[in-house]
Amino acid sequence: MPKVLWETEPEDHDYPAAQSYLSLLTDADEISRIVEELRSSPIEMIKAKDVIRASGLALLDRSNFHVKRDLKKIMEKRALVPILLVRGDGGKHLPLTIADGYHRACAVYWNSEDDFIHARIASWSSL
Repeated sequence: MPKVLWETEPEDHDYPAAQSYLSLLTDADEISRIVEELRSSPIEMIKAKDVIRASGLALLDRSNFHVKRDLKKIMEKRALVPILLVRGDGGKHLPLTIADGYHRACAVYWNSEDDFIHARIASWSSL
């Protein structure tokens, strides 16, 4: 299994992608606050298996177009971009939200579930 390489920062277009997804979950004021927090939060490293489990999402198949593309990047030793997360709340049974980077998270998991994913994390204001 090749080592996953990571860029130091998310790409500029990842934040609008996160905003688009989050617009299905909350209001514009909360989205603005979350994105501001994501832009300023430090990069954290979390095991791929923990990101997938905490999100409650099904693991995308390695034949998925985007997952396959990211697995190819890993094999070619090209860096992936950190993902953007919104912390859940275990006490309220709220899962982790992958605001941007679901395909990358799945690709890293397929490479090795113990690989670390680089991510920026924000929290919901109501938690």
